[in-house]
Amino acid sequence: MARVSTWFHFAGNAEEAFLFYKSVFQTEFVGPIKRFGDLPTAPGQSPLSAEEAKMVMKIALPILGGHVIIGNDAPAHLGQRIQGNNVTINLETDTRAETERLFAALKVGGTVEHEPTEMPWGGCWASLIDRYGNEWMFSCDAK
Repeated sequence: MARVSTWFHFAGNAEEAFLFYKSVFQTEFVGPIKRFGDLPTAPGQSPLSAEEAKMVMKIALPILGGHVIIGNDAPAHLGQRIQGNNVTINLETDTRAETERLFAALKVGGTVEHEPTEMPWGGCWASLIDRYGNEWMFSCDAK
């Protein structure tokens, strides 16, 4: 089945971040965590250190409405780079209570940009940057 997912890159703390997201969204990972050490060493490639082998190559978690976030560690010495955050995940919840719960959980250790607020169109809106530098918006049309 076709789908759209969002992929996050981390500077060595992908597993920590996804364990946090798992606790927030109260869902289970899609399959096992894949690590760089799970890959066979290519001909001529130096073996990975024990630390590099434990790094996350792919981890996936369903959040809301069938959307899946995927992540990995992006070590520069393996040719990967983190470019900065230019993506915002917008969580469109069914209830104000779910908005409040997700907002309260994701803001721990992060930066609140806008507390959940009633908007002129009758809905609730909020935004924050979580402890891993990822931006989340919250939209709820329910009163």
